Amino acid sequence: MSKIDIRVGGLGGQGVILCASIIGKAAAIHDNKHATLIQSFGPEARGSACSAQVMIDDHPIGYPYVKSLDVLVVMSRDAYKQFVTQLKPGGILLYEEELVTPGAMPPGVSAYAIPATRFAEQLGRRLVLNIVMVGFFAGVTGLLSEQAVEKAVLSSVPKGTEDLNLRAYRKGFEYGREQVESRRLESAANGQTQQSFAI
Repeated sequence: MSKIDIRVGGLGGQGVILCASIIGKAAAIHDNKHATLIQSFGPEARGSACSAQVMIDDHPIGYPYVKSLDVLVVMSRDAYKQFVTQLKPGGILLYEEELVTPGAMPPGVSAYAIPATRFAEQLGRRLVLNIVMVGFFAGVTGLLSEQAVEKAVLSSVPKGTEDLNLRAYRKGFEYGREQVESRRLESAANGQTQQSFAI
């Protein structure tokens, strides 16, 4: 696997840092890869801009700062506007469809939407929208094994909430896999070869 640069962006209170942390933990602890995590947020925690960058590689990472993105995960309109220009041509955009309306993007970007907040509310707790997004990330990108991310989720959430968070993760994962398969079938029907994400 070549180096993969990821950014998760949103608002304080949405669990942005935990979302990124779980991705990094899944890679470094449960999938035998190297990973770094750098986070940034405004002076006010809840409601202010918040983001985290994750770098994943098969080899040790000497410089942990992301310059251009292979994958961008956004849960707010402002995060989309701030970071979309950092996406590499051919990269992947994952976004909360009820909070983000994508505009112009770099060429060849594949965009996938999920109503993560609505799914979280249906599961009984709006706060697990970040875990739904973790599952969506895993399901769409295929960068990490399903089991590795599941283990990282279970070891990262508060005691007593494991079942809820596992259901949130699986909801996002299954939705992501369904979207990827739907596009594959659509491309095949149109006689096109769907470009796969190089990992």
